[in-house]
Amino acid sequence: MEETLEKINLNHLDKSTWESFRFEEIAQKISKTVDPNSTTLETYVGLEHIDPDDIHIRRFGSPDDVSGGKLKCYPGDVIFGKRRAYQRKAAIADFEGICSAHAFVFRANPEVIDPKLFPFFLHSDQFMHRMVDISVGGLSPTINWGDLKHQEFLLPPKSEQARLAELLWAMDEVIEREREVLNSFSLLKQSKIRELYFGDNAEKIYIELKDIAELITKGTTPSSIGESFTSEGINFIKIESLTPEGYFIDEKFEHIDEGTHKKLKRSQLKPNDILFSIAGALGRSAIVHEELCPANINQALALIRLKEGAIAEYVLEYLKSDLIKDYIDKVHVKGAQPNLSLKNVNEIKVPFPLHNIQKEVANKVAGLNSRHFEIKNKISSSQALLKSLINQIF
Repeated sequence: MEETLEKINLNHLDKSTWESFRFEEIAQKISKTVDPNSTTLETYVGLEHIDPDDIHIRRFGSPDDVSGGKLKCYPGDVIFGKRRAYQRKAAIADFEGICSAHAFVFRANPEVIDPKLFPFFLHSDQFMHRMVDISVGGLSPTINWGDLKHQEFLLPPKSEQARLAELLWAMDEVIEREREVLNSFSLLKQSKIRELYFGDNAEKIYIELKDIAELITKGTTPSSIGESFTSEGINFIKIESLTPEGYFIDEKFEHIDEGTHKKLKRSQLKPNDILFSIAGALGRSAIVHEELCPANINQALALIRLKEGAIAEYVLEYLKSDLIKDYIDKVHVKGAQPNLSLKNVNEIKVPFPLHNIQKEVANKVAGLNSRHFEIKNKISSSQALLKSLINQIF
């Protein structure tokens, strides 16, 4: 990677020999349609299977899951989300299959752009911002091919494209290796957590959460009592305020005034309270720290306040682990928005050892989480570098 960077000085990239091309000259739009109910193909990709800012497809569906006309794609084609282009979804198909009709299927014109460089070009800010600009419609803005095909973009000479592609693919390979490390560590982490909570030598009893909790309740939305959010004031936490790892996203807090907070007395938070999501993304958990208070929550979050003798960090790490997912899958109410009842939360069985063992387990799991977070941060840094390299080129 370092050797490739040394060969290419992106800070002084000479674009005097670059040429402008219409997009219809850069890529072909593949328009072959397929009926998923009569195809022998086995792989379907919807926009929900493509992650923003990722050139790889990491999840798949089946043609049996969908109906209506879909688009045929071939290995090397790029599936580009034409609906809600601001989501920045464009990924390479490495299979023969079908994809959502809310996407374009693009095939690079090798006479104009190296197919290996093409996916990165699509992820450049220059291209993505243009796609947002030409999208039409309100709730679900969409790109029309008639508008896209005439858009012009500056591209490097073919003689330079291979080395630029080599650089970007080398950076992508770094990210993929880091992802492999993360996946391996995630498996190790879950194995260690299972051992810590359920190991044969762990002297513990199993007890329902309600028996070690002083309070288990949930919040409500201010509008249900005739109140509204304010631009500033007391923190009001919703499920989108929590990351899957259990961190708070301050920018996604709403706010309420003191009067509303007093009316919502049942769900006023205290330090060491545990939050547990019971609607939508089930099972997200976090511990409330002093600097967050005063604060309140909505109805999608359960508040768990433990009795003396139960260590919040120990219970939190159990609720965050994969060990609780089987229980959630078994008892939750399925629907457009899956949910758990407070009864379901009360009846969660927790392995409950002596106080000193709780503390020891919590500390060990916190160490595993810290390492997990470090690996994810490293991936994020590498992804940011790749994005920077793409935008320096294009």
